Amino acid sequence: MGGFNDTTVTEFLLLGLSAHAQQEVVLCGLFLGLYLVTLSGNLLIILAISCDPQLYTPMYFFLANLSSADVCFSSVTVPKMLVNHVVGSKSISYGQCMTQLYFFVTFGNMDGFLLSVMAYDRYVAICQPLHYTMIMRPKLCVLLVAVSWVTVNLHALLHTLLIIRLNFCSSNTVNHFFCDPYPVLKLSCSDTFINDLMAFTEGGLIFLTPFMCIVVSYVCIFSKVLKLPSAQGIRKALSTCGSHLTVVSLFYGAVLGVYMHSSSSFSVRDMVASVIFTVVTPSVNPFI
Repeated sequence: MGGFNDTTVTEFLLLGLSAHAQQEVVLCGLFLGLYLVTLSGNLLIILAISCDPQLYTPMYFFLANLSSADVCFSSVTVPKMLVNHVVGSKSISYGQCMTQLYFFVTFGNMDGFLLSVMAYDRYVAICQPLHYTMIMRPKLCVLLVAVSWVTVNLHALLHTLLIIRLNFCSSNTVNHFFCDPYPVLKLSCSDTFINDLMAFTEGGLIFLTPFMCIVVSYVCIFSKVLKLPSAQGIRKALSTCGSHLTVVSLFYGAVLGVYMHSSSSFSVRDMVASVIFTVVTPSVNPFI
């Protein structure tokens, strides 16, 4: 295993989503449009929540944090791709690649943690409505978000350091439009067993913990809702969860398709799925 100073690759080449120039132009235009929608939609949500005291509630506090994470998540990958297209270059320096990888892992996992916190908020609101204000105190809300930020940053730091220790001796062509961990790992001439092991153990724990919190929350919610005497009560309860479930399905469906296998088997299908949760999901969240 090589050390930090053995790395011979000083930059990577991002192939993008298409090798054809005309398709690349269309895709860049589409990505630009989606990115502008992501920025405007999520920033408007943050502005509306911050300006209206009636929205100073736990649900909207978590929503503002989710919108902030979505803006940052898209900003990690899309602007670099657009700049490279404009200047006619596909290169990204080694340092920029590792930085992009770190923040991609950070904000991607933060979305999952915030979705789980929002699921818990819905559980308390529906299953324990009389105790909602007592349970979802401001201090608890801030604590839940703060713990989430600390956890995802430590997680991202661990996996970034594990990649930095690897050697990249020959090929520097990343088959993606950004420095995704899996395509980058495929380029290493070092043994990536530790990286794959940590991805499936520690990474699996980071992924499954919020996911299972969401599942348990909704199992409790549905068991409570199905006991309601009237159909109107059931519809009202489910209407508060419908948008959240839609976002959860989009996000986790795409993530499961990309990262629930070894890094060596990363394919074009995984690249398309990664576009869904890095570009499409943050842009549709404000509408949902």
